Amino acid sequence: MLDKGGGRNYKFHLYVVCTRQAFGVVFSLLLFCLFVPFAVGNMKKIEAIIKPFKLDEIKEALHDIGIQGMTATEIKGFGRQKGHTELYRGAEYVIDFLPKIKLELVVDDEMVAKVVETIEQAAHTGRIGDGKIFISPIEEAIRIRTGERGSVAI
Repeated sequence: MLDKGGGRNYKFHLYVVCTRQAFGVVFSLLLFCLFVPFAVGNMKKIEAIIKPFKLDEIKEALHDIGIQGMTATEIKGFGRQKGHTELYRGAEYVIDFLPKIKLELVVDDEMVAKVVETIEQAAHTGRIGDGKIFISPIEEAIRIRTGERGSVAI
């Protein structure tokens, strides 16, 4: 049966499938080469240590300027504030580590100044312990679900 043309049809079908797959690979590589250089921009990681009661205010302010995501972690620490003393059942205790919130955001270089200014304004109380902001460079960002890289992944 294969001698009556069935083999040739099978070979033709295999050729078409392989050609389509090769086209898909070539097309994907072409898109990658065209768009990835534009997507890879300079990014910065902004870490802000803030007072816990300021979290909602800062989150709303960042949302208003277009920041879509951030990570917030409950932490404990001290700086110049150096903690305080509390009285519990007649005994005095020194609380060295105070509760704080650590915000982490990765943004494009163009947004860094605006994000830092927004956090500064929203976190400011004028009292000791308002917090700190740290800025560091980010080499690469990768969205795990899609494999996107660079600025488009954040």
